[in-house]
Amino acid sequence: MVNLARRIIGAPIVHWLALLCLCAAYLQGGLVKAFDLPAAIAEMNHFGLQPAAPFALATIGLELVASLLILGGVLRWLGALSLAGFTLMATFLANRFWELTPPERFMSANSFCEHIGLCGGFLLVAWHDLNKARP
Repeated sequence: MVNLARRIIGAPIVHWLALLCLCAAYLQGGLVKAFDLPAAIAEMNHFGLQPAAPFALATIGLELVASLLILGGVLRWLGALSLAGFTLMATFLANRFWELTPPERFMSANSFCEHIGLCGGFLLVAWHDLNKARP
């Protein structure tokens, strides 16, 4: 049973699909922002990020380029660390659950913890990539 699981989960396509799942929200977010730049700028304004347009463009670039680095396997560790750092900062900016009252606090705390989990996933990708590259 373990050997079967190892063969299936160890398949290169499963590895790539797992990375795609990890990057899916960033690919979707980057593309949605790129195709609706006024909404992306409005989002930056909502969170008090000024000047909003450069922040929106930087966010689009980071989400898409870092995801492509991860999926393409080129500087995967850099893409993963970039998305981990971005996610951590965005989580503290957008999911300040400690400032909310129930029931909003519950949903925001869940989202906060889910995003911290994404950070952990990206740290694992970077860790694996950097340790694989050792001589």
